[in-house]
Amino acid sequence: MTMKALIIKKPWIDFILDGSKIWEIRGANTKIRGQIELIQSGSGLVVGCCEIVDCKELSLEEYQSNTYNHCISDTTKLPYKRTFAWVVKNAERYKEPRKYKHPNGAIVWVNMKNG
Repeated sequence: MTMKALIIKKPWIDFILDGSKIWEIRGANTKIRGQIELIQSGSGLVVGCCEIVDCKELSLEEYQSNTYNHCISDTTKLPYKRTFAWVVKNAERYKEPRKYKHPNGAIVWVNMKNG
């Protein structure tokens, strides 16, 4: 069985894991829904998990009026030509982060083998 793991940089991963960030802003849509794991970029560690429950394309106005959801302070312009909010919930930080082997070329997603 495999589970997807999303690679996220600090401080954004910490904001998701502490519950203050529920929109992960990306330049592409995702059809992935359900439980995923969270990898802290550059650390070699899986540090938590959450659920992706929705994905929506944002207008500049929506981006600017929802800083409380995405925690990005500079909202003068959209960060991507097409900007999407990946909506997450039920984030949980693992008590013991675990190491994983980072596959060559993985930038956004890693397929984790469980079991």
